[in-house]
Amino acid sequence: AILGPPEVNITSCPNCINITIKLPTPHFRNEGKLESLIDIYDEMDYNITLKSLDGEHKRPRQKTTEELFSTVIGELYPSRNYCVSVAVSASLNRHFIPSPWKCVTADSEAQQGYHEVAVAGAVCVSLIIVAVLKCVHAAGFIFQKISLPQTLV
Repeated sequence: AILGPPEVNITSCPNCINITIKLPTPHFRNEGKLESLIDIYDEMDYNITLKSLDGEHKRPRQKTTEELFSTVIGELYPSRNYCVSVAVSASLNRHFIPSPWKCVTADSEAQQGYHEVAVAGAVCVSLIIVAVLKCVHAAGFIFQKISLPQTLV
């Protein structure tokens, strides 16, 4: 039997990419129940190939006992496009179809930091405006009390 392709989703994180892998569903039935690859093989191997401007890099083979799992590839260049393909195999079965390439751009730390600074700056400016308005109001320049004519007092 040929294994694969697995379902692969990737998202970006600061200087890294997060890869979610779902093992392919085999078509083996045991007493009418569809079995998973983990039911059949106990443990699966997976290989991730990372493609960028520098070319293709095969990552070391990893093992999993989960149907659905995530892994992070870190220490990547920010704002650079990376593509990933995953192949799943078993010690007893080395016939596989790798996943189609999925691509994403790695986030940069600076962009996230900039966003936090922008939000903090907006909060500070708002607080300063509120404080100034409060002082001006307390000094009586805004919403001065209307003095009623003597006849109504």
